[in-house]
Amino acid sequence: MPHPLEPLSAAEVSRAVTVLAAAGKLAPTMRVVSVMLKEPSKVEVHAGTGWEALPREAAAVLFDNATNSCFEAELNLSAEAVTAFRHVPGVQPTMTIDEQVECERAVLNDAAFADAIKRHHGITDTALVMVDIWSAGFYGNAEEKGMRLARPLCFVRSDPTDNGYARPIEGIRPVVDLNAMRVIRVEEYAPVPLPPGSANYASARVPNQRADIKPLAITQPDGPGFVLEGNAISWQKWALVIGFNAREGLTLHHIRYRDQGRDRSILYRASLTEMVVPYADPNPTQVRKNAFDVGEYGMGMCANSLRLGCDCVGHIEYRDAHLCDSRGKSLTIENAICIHEEDYGILWKHTDRRLPDAPEVRRSRRLVISSVSTVENYEYGFFWYFYQDGNIGFEIKLTGILSLGAVNPGEKPPFGSIIAPQVYAPNHQHFFNVRLDFDLDGIANTVQQLDVTADPVGPDNPFENAFRAKATALETEKQARAHLNLETGRAWKVVNPAVKNAVGEPVGYKFFPGDNAFPFASPNAWWRKRAGFVNHHVWVTPFAEGEKYAAGDYPNQSTGGDGLIKWTEADRAIADTDVVFWYTFGHTHIPRPEDYPVMPTAYIGFLLKPNGFFDLNPANDVPPSEPKAKPAGCCH
Repeated sequence: MPHPLEPLSAAEVSRAVTVLAAAGKLAPTMRVVSVMLKEPSKVEVHAGTGWEALPREAAAVLFDNATNSCFEAELNLSAEAVTAFRHVPGVQPTMTIDEQVECERAVLNDAAFADAIKRHHGITDTALVMVDIWSAGFYGNAEEKGMRLARPLCFVRSDPTDNGYARPIEGIRPVVDLNAMRVIRVEEYAPVPLPPGSANYASARVPNQRADIKPLAITQPDGPGFVLEGNAISWQKWALVIGFNAREGLTLHHIRYRDQGRDRSILYRASLTEMVVPYADPNPTQVRKNAFDVGEYGMGMCANSLRLGCDCVGHIEYRDAHLCDSRGKSLTIENAICIHEEDYGILWKHTDRRLPDAPEVRRSRRLVISSVSTVENYEYGFFWYFYQDGNIGFEIKLTGILSLGAVNPGEKPPFGSIIAPQVYAPNHQHFFNVRLDFDLDGIANTVQQLDVTADPVGPDNPFENAFRAKATALETEKQARAHLNLETGRAWKVVNPAVKNAVGEPVGYKFFPGDNAFPFASPNAWWRKRAGFVNHHVWVTPFAEGEKYAAGDYPNQSTGGDGLIKWTEADRAIADTDVVFWYTFGHTHIPRPEDYPVMPTAYIGFLLKPNGFFDLNPANDVPPSEPKAKPAGCCH
């Protein structure tokens, strides 16, 4: 039978919209921001039986342009009934994909905008102008509290297939009322000439492409090693459910590992909860640039349809994402999720010098579950990795096109890099927050902060070489707020005190952070008030059904102070309970010419490793690969 955490099907999304309409909840001026699965309780899922009796439920976010009002609805799809409907005052939900299209059209049809670009830049053909919606944010102005706004950035192509981002229209920013879908003003600053050059990346427009690349075949003649039943997947000893929704995009659920004949739970839910991209340039056209790509745009709504041989190689299975547009019409993103296996080098190896002709080596194989989203100019790839030795990795791949500005000839911008004649890229950062809801051999878990410290010099440390790892059990939310610390090699460990391993210690998983950064903007910067989750790299909270997004439910045009920064002020107890581990990680981007016209991929992520969870190396039972004939001097 289907797993109860399977995402909504296309038919279920359509049924939800039909139920809302039948209940009189969809006025002509109402937009459907999102429809997603309302997940059953943990108790019901962990029971493992009786799933067939659980109702299929949905949660919807609606927005009425006529009254500037947001509503939340809950629906029982099995009974075709609206079970809850409430007004959420004073908030702006995620901008919809339809609003992006309509906003561009409104700007291009606006007479004041056409006049401004003609006076500043001599542009007379608006058909060649690109308008990226860009969220308005909040900067203390009354209109940002009482209206649904966008502040688009604009660019111009030289022809319909040109890379328009190479020619930013600096000094002009229209402001759009998204409720009325009209330009309320065009802000004009000191004119800057259009950059003179072009910079294309499409294959049809790049001459002299490399001719020395040979075919590289990845084959699995016996098919893949994983089994899919709907969105539930099993691969070797792993089992989990792949989810997807309009806001978070790719989510993972009910992650288990089969060990000595039993399925052991590790993570109940893993998701990207929010991300923010703050820019560093205080100049007028650029100063308001920051984007909350999950809460303002919807990472799932921005997902790509992936293509075999391009986004994924090998034996690939795909899953579609079933969403709807803002008018409730079904929207399916085909191949939104890619699933495949890949070789990952040596898993483990040892050569006994007494038996030199019988080395033992095992190849590592990992399961990859991924999706890619395009938020206007930027691409983000989200890759979850599952390994044979119990490791779980998460990696974000950043690529796409930089958000660019124009400068006067000979000018060197202090807050960015010249990357082409009269084209510059502002310095910026990307901060991500991931929510890891641990259920490690049960829901009663504790998080430990691990710091490595050197022993003092003395009789017990005569050669001054001793150091040890100190584990501090985290008792409350405020104690758990923490930053990375290279001086102590800081890491974190989630343990279950009630379940002991073969050496009598609590079973555990260790969290290893990867590259990270601190925000450079002042704590008083408006974007930081709205993105309080960047104030610490690590947060720990007790599980609460309504706490899913690090910046709160509605960061779009919010005044700040919501989400993790608010919840953890309660300083709730977090020891030996159902804990959620939140990790904020950042990438600081000082652009370079090599990032233009399209940016080579940058990587950032983290790793979870079993630490006392198993009795011994769980990959000890991986069989050897069949030896192949190899040239002299080749190694494994």
